[in-house]
Amino acid sequence: MTTTRTARRRANSRASAGSIFERIAVPLAAAGILDLVSKRAILASYAVDERRSIVPRLLDFTYVRNAHGAMGLFGDRPALLVALAVGALALLWYLLRTTLAASPLAQVGFGLVAGGALGNVTDRLVHGYVIDFIAVPHFYVFNVADAAITIGLILIAAPTLVRRDAPASA
Repeated sequence: MTTTRTARRRANSRASAGSIFERIAVPLAAAGILDLVSKRAILASYAVDERRSIVPRLLDFTYVRNAHGAMGLFGDRPALLVALAVGALALLWYLLRTTLAASPLAQVGFGLVAGGALGNVTDRLVHGYVIDFIAVPHFYVFNVADAAITIGLILIAAPTLVRRDAPASA
């Protein structure tokens, strides 16, 4: 009887670990691949600073070479920006160990953050800058990796912002 329980626990633990891996790896790969493909499409069909309206007054695509960090921070230092991205990802992983183990939403979010970071780090290593192209009114030009990072951070924060002991609405 004890052997059966132990075997079941081990099987559940392996299935859970596989699920955690999948909830991190699939969004990571999806964000990374979508970012890479979208940037290659921009490189193939846009000149630097060329702008095309996709949805008038709402969404433009424009090819921008961003040598700086998020919102222009940290200047033109690709090695520093790569090191900061890797360090921030490692710190996030360390700080979220418990949350990642307990929250499927945070696992997906971490995968998106990691995939987005990988996309931008790849750009910095290959080009020395990040390819940005999504332009909305009154905001910085960004890319799929930036969107994945933002959505991922929201998904990571969501479980901690929602109180588990909140009363149910009637």
